[in-house]
Amino acid sequence: MLSSLHISNYALISSIDIDFTPGLNIITGETGAGKSIMLGALGLILGNRADTKAIRDVERKTVVEAVFDIKNYSIVNKILAESGADIDINPETCILRREITARGGSRAFINDTPVNLVLLRQVALQLIDIHSQHQNLLLAEPAYQLSIIDSLAGISELKERYTVAYNRYRSALKEYTSLRDMLTRNRAEAEYFTFQLNQLAELKLKPGEQASLEQQRDILSNITDIKVNLQEAIDALSGTGDSVCGAISRASDALGRLNDVYEDSDTLVERLSSARIEINDILDSVTEYQNSLVANPRELADIEERLSAIYSLEARHNVETVEQLIDIQRQLKDKLDKITNGDNTLADLESKARHAKKEAVLLARDISERRHATADKFARELVEAATPLGMKNIKCEIRLNPVKLSHQGMDEIQFMVAFNKNQPLLEIGHTASGGEISRVILAIKSIVSRSMNMPTVIFDEVDTGVSGDIARRMGDEMLHIAGHTQVITITHLPQVAARGAVHFKVYKSDDNDSTTTYIKTLNDDERLGELALMISGDSHNPEALATAARLLDR
Repeated sequence: MLSSLHISNYALISSIDIDFTPGLNIITGETGAGKSIMLGALGLILGNRADTKAIRDVERKTVVEAVFDIKNYSIVNKILAESGADIDINPETCILRREITARGGSRAFINDTPVNLVLLRQVALQLIDIHSQHQNLLLAEPAYQLSIIDSLAGISELKERYTVAYNRYRSALKEYTSLRDMLTRNRAEAEYFTFQLNQLAELKLKPGEQASLEQQRDILSNITDIKVNLQEAIDALSGTGDSVCGAISRASDALGRLNDVYEDSDTLVERLSSARIEINDILDSVTEYQNSLVANPRELADIEERLSAIYSLEARHNVETVEQLIDIQRQLKDKLDKITNGDNTLADLESKARHAKKEAVLLARDISERRHATADKFARELVEAATPLGMKNIKCEIRLNPVKLSHQGMDEIQFMVAFNKNQPLLEIGHTASGGEISRVILAIKSIVSRSMNMPTVIFDEVDTGVSGDIARRMGDEMLHIAGHTQVITITHLPQVAARGAVHFKVYKSDDNDSTTTYIKTLNDDERLGELALMISGDSHNPEALATAARLLDR
């Protein structure tokens, strides 16, 4: 159960601490006093999204900490032990904490150990169930109805196995249909693919050949100019007259004659000799290249013809290199290979999808059987639980109709109810008033909390839309639930508030700078006055005080 709750720096709350008790805990207060703010803060423990706008003072972090008594709920420590997180496990107490900063940072803790938000939520959902007016609207939603039946059926592990099997089936089906559709498209274009592939194969393309051919073409196309420039270089290096080699020889001879008077002349002569060797090597290379150049119009024509064929295919396939054409050739071959071998592959994928579906269907049937057994029992229990709440003519039938396999299984659910004699069964969303929905929800929570051994249930104005004797009966039902489950109820009804073992009042106070929400535990006299205020709007009204006393005596 929830032993205590600390909230600081959240919306209108500066800092509050609440110690809850077993049984029925009542929270009352004027509209806008901050009751819903407390639930919003508690929602952070359940992993709800943090809104930085709710931070009261941006210079400080928001902290929400809930302490739970888990002596009778070993499932919590089982989850912690299997999580792999290094968390100190206490057999009696579990502390959940959430911290939020103005910059949007969020940290979660279990027993003062940092954890991820997923684990915090997983543990919190085992410890507390918050029911708000919003969930009244959810009762008409099939997904919510199915979640009730599934919770009571205790099939969470079975559903996890089904989800894995269903996702495997969907993946296999997607793979099969993708290949089938591709084969259908490709078969229609197989002849064209073959034509394209043959065109590319005939060229026998090689990586890098386009650049090589373009270079050869440029050389053969400009061979005369190239040879003229090469000859000019040869003449400059070794030709008659003022050539480089001749100049180096003359300089070497002149320096050699100075060796008696210029001590560095020998060194310089050696360097000139090295230069002559290097220049002669360059001369040999240039001469060799010049001799290798032979005009060949036929070779040039062949190169131009091959480049033209390459350019034509590049334009056709909208690419710019031979390497891209080779890649296209590979892709076309892969497509044609898949078409050729497609039937075998498709048959394998179809078999895989059928097998996966069979596995999913078997699990879905198991789930469906468990749902049907639970639904029949739940319908009877719902009538029994709702009848004392002023619904003596209620009839209920939970219909599970077979549908195509989906992520929920193979069932479509309908909550069919009738609240009056001779009234046909209709879907609950089409026939129930707000007050009737509230009572049905209370009855459902009574069944769920008892069946699932839920430690703490919080009702946020679940009694909206009722009054008088029905309100008294709802208070009695909450007290009945509190016999085996801690109940925390936010209410505006004195008939409900009078049933509590402890009564908290939420109120707010204004000063020149801010508005702050507080909470206090009421003593007997304060509680009497609070009930009178709820009855008449005047905490000192004698008749209201007398009525409040009678309610408390009950």
